[in-house]
Amino acid sequence: MSTPPSVPLRVTLVNGSFEQPPVADMAFLPDASQTQASRHVPGWLTTATDHMVELWHSGFNGVPSAEGEQFAELNANQVSTLYQDLPTTPGTKLYWRLYHRGRQGQDTMALDIGAPDGTVEQRTFTDGNTAWGFYTGTYTVPAGQTTTRFAFRSVSAAGGNRGVGNFLDGVFFGTAPHVVLTKRAVPEGPLDVGDVVTYRITARNEGGGDAERLVLTDVLPPGTTYVPGSLRIVDGPNAGVKTDRAGDDQAAYDAGTNTVVFRLGAGASASQGGSLASTAALPGGTTVEYRVGLGRETAGTLVTNTAAATYENWLGPAPEPLASTSDEAVTQVRPAADLTVVKAADATTVTVGQTVTYRLGVHNAGPSPATGVTVTDRLPNGLVFLSADTASGTYRPETGEWSIGEVAAGARAVLTLRAKAVRPVRLTNTAVVTAAEKDPDPANNADSVTVCVEPAPACCTPCAPRA
Repeated sequence: MSTPPSVPLRVTLVNGSFEQPPVADMAFLPDASQTQASRHVPGWLTTATDHMVELWHSGFNGVPSAEGEQFAELNANQVSTLYQDLPTTPGTKLYWRLYHRGRQGQDTMALDIGAPDGTVEQRTFTDGNTAWGFYTGTYTVPAGQTTTRFAFRSVSAAGGNRGVGNFLDGVFFGTAPHVVLTKRAVPEGPLDVGDVVTYRITARNEGGGDAERLVLTDVLPPGTTYVPGSLRIVDGPNAGVKTDRAGDDQAAYDAGTNTVVFRLGAGASASQGGSLASTAALPGGTTVEYRVGLGRETAGTLVTNTAAATYENWLGPAPEPLASTSDEAVTQVRPAADLTVVKAADATTVTVGQTVTYRLGVHNAGPSPATGVTVTDRLPNGLVFLSADTASGTYRPETGEWSIGEVAAGARAVLTLRAKAVRPVRLTNTAVVTAAEKDPDPANNADSVTVCVEPAPACCTPCAPRA
């Protein structure tokens, strides 16, 4: 996966807390340059001529780790510098933090940051052997510096032993969290009124530090309706969680604001967002989804929607609020026209030789104009076509097809049909309207009328009593 061009190049240390490789108590291991070794320390390099890095397991010789299960001793067999070289974008603000502790007493080390051939001392740290000291700071990459060295240099150690002193743990150096949201609608369309769209949103942290208290919100587009029970975390921390249960979920739908809310990341709860690791540790980020139904208002439009996220950067001395917005998901919705056909006869009982007059009305309730409108109403046997009157389209008696063409939203078309009754019979015929556009309510697309032709007593008994 490529990083969007607007996102600064991610900077983050490898193995910052010295958790790899695991050691039982204490071990001298080759640095990251010694890849031929069966076990080496990922990420870290040393200026020591033997290329050895010393790792301790928490509790060895009574020293607990400050973070995780392991920590490093800067002075392995020699006074040396422990460092990593990282690709950087000039102008980027980088954050650092670390734990430092003496081994036999007061130990001092320096933090050097800069170009590999010209690092600059940023600060020195002196700590005793009874507790870990915790330190934070920032560094802005100078113009033209595309590689930055982050280095710890031994200055002095209690006891004077060149191979003893300066414990290190919980080291971070990198960019602030930077959450990138991508959103898409599934299926992409074009769709019809009444169809269901699944909105799928992915949050990836392209920064270096974790994005804390991550909350994603999405206001439903106008004309759409939330599908209850459709909130789901697809990938990432707590994947598979479905919501809409009361009070204990990471996500919910707020009917008052027509908004879905997802609290995301490790440790997220029903009340606050959790922590989203960078893509160095969590390449896929986290993905959520929910569904909406397309209402009549969306007919013939492009339904557009974006999601937003808020989160915090905890790398500095105080939480820094940050926000991001997704790209726009666009769904094309085809036009829709709600057509109604109504049919009536001037009399429901006639005698042979009389004229039966039918009136057909077609109304378009919208929301879109209806095109290619056709009503099929073929006269049944027992009636002979006489004439047809309409201001809208044409009527073909041989097929019973009334071709109207276009009916604007809110407009009506009327057809009057006259036919002669030629034999006694009970006649029922039906008019059916169709159009090129989808009808969101097809139940009113047909209407029937029954007419009895006398003097057939057996026929007419069910239709009307004799005088």
